[in-house]
Amino acid sequence: MKLRDHPLMSYKGTCSWPPAWLWRDGYENTYPEGEVGILREVLLSTVPPNNSFFLIMEHCGAQYMGALLLSDYAFYLQIYALLVHNCGETMRDIGEIDISHTHLALPASALTSDKE
Repeated sequence: MKLRDHPLMSYKGTCSWPPAWLWRDGYENTYPEGEVGILREVLLSTVPPNNSFFLIMEHCGAQYMGALLLSDYAFYLQIYALLVHNCGETMRDIGEIDISHTHLALPASALTSDKE
């Protein structure tokens, strides 16, 4: 399963990936959307709730910031480490990371659903 498709990549039922991008610095704002640009930095939020971090990405000579919130705290910590490890990669390539055969795989308890 790709990172972008993982059911835990959400906050209170709303998909968190990719984040909405806000212009931060650099050339003119191009209003990027989706998995664009190169991940430059991952910053932990110091404001509760402690399950969010900020992504800094570069696109067309400008920097943009996006907030990523995740409901599952253990998953949040693992995604943070994965993103830090992948700084310098494109957002599209990060979204393509297969996490089904890693410690980030969906727990068995999440496979059961009462939405039938």
